[in-house]
Amino acid sequence: MLLELAHWLAQDIRAFNVFNYITFRAVVAMMTALAICWVFGPMVIRKLTQYKIGQAVRDDGPKSHLTKAGTPTMGGALILIAVGITTLLWADLRNRYVWVVLLVTLGFGAVGWVDDWRKVVYRDPRGLASRWKYLWTSLIALAAAVYLGLTASVPAQLELIVPFFKSVAYPLGVAGFVVLTYFVITGTSHAVNLTDGLDGLAIMPAVMVSGALGIFAYAAGHAVFSKYLGVPYVQGAGELAVFCGALCGAGLGFLWFNAYPAEVFMGDVGALAIGAALGTVAVVVRQEIVLFIMGGLFVAETLSVMVQVLYFKYSGGKRIFRMAPLHHHYELSGWKETQVVVRFWIITMMLVLFGLSTLKLR
Repeated sequence: MLLELAHWLAQDIRAFNVFNYITFRAVVAMMTALAICWVFGPMVIRKLTQYKIGQAVRDDGPKSHLTKAGTPTMGGALILIAVGITTLLWADLRNRYVWVVLLVTLGFGAVGWVDDWRKVVYRDPRGLASRWKYLWTSLIALAAAVYLGLTASVPAQLELIVPFFKSVAYPLGVAGFVVLTYFVITGTSHAVNLTDGLDGLAIMPAVMVSGALGIFAYAAGHAVFSKYLGVPYVQGAGELAVFCGALCGAGLGFLWFNAYPAEVFMGDVGALAIGAALGTVAVVVRQEIVLFIMGGLFVAETLSVMVQVLYFKYSGGKRIFRMAPLHHHYELSGWKETQVVVRFWIITMMLVLFGLSTLKLR
């Protein structure tokens, strides 16, 4: 939107040519989304409190969490508003990847909104029935996967790229690509949702991973850089750096209110959407394995739940962890909530740096 205005003004005022640079617009998008969250965050929190949209806390969880009952939730809507407005303002709206990622993000956010709404307004602890939640998220993910698969312009866009190797890639074909994309988008979405259990725990790792994916998107969309770094060239993918910048800014703005002690929680509306956004960007830039590395925290949280459930079922009621997801295990082991959060942030930072190293270590 503003990009088109800048192009028109650049005909007479050369200074506006700066808006042609993706890096500039990515930084401006980050600041815009951050400003939106800062300005409208208090109003959103007041409205959520006014309508008594408060968090319900599990009785069987850590006792320290009982004080969180009633804290406004569904604050992830603020993130979606900031990301949506910022992307429409600063991204090139002729770019199909921008629309795919944005629509997937908003679609998953809508499913999360319905789930949260049923929980906090209708006082239904089940929220949206699991079969309907998985159905709708699956349909959105499959639609994106099929579209991306059918519109791939070069064979490299249908390959599974193995990091650390220059020429190791496995051709998937359209069918294989669709299956992989489906699992990456839905898996990342639900993994972020499982991680969102402590103040600030999920949002900061999501910001770090999003920032790194923005770098990958810029490299993949630049013919010279992609060739030099040995990553697949995906024409138009660079524009996703603007979206990633918006997501980083919105995430940091939300963290301002979500840091311990949290004034607002993200809810499924934010967690499902953010996870889906990360998964979709990773698929577009062909870095699914790198996402697995950088999002190691999300992977560990998900695996802890899966292992706990399976072991409990087949061992006759025994547990491996004191409680799942993993962050609750460390809480019950004596770590303070802030210790768990900051230490998990540090781990994510190291994993993201390791993931970024794959750009050159090939």
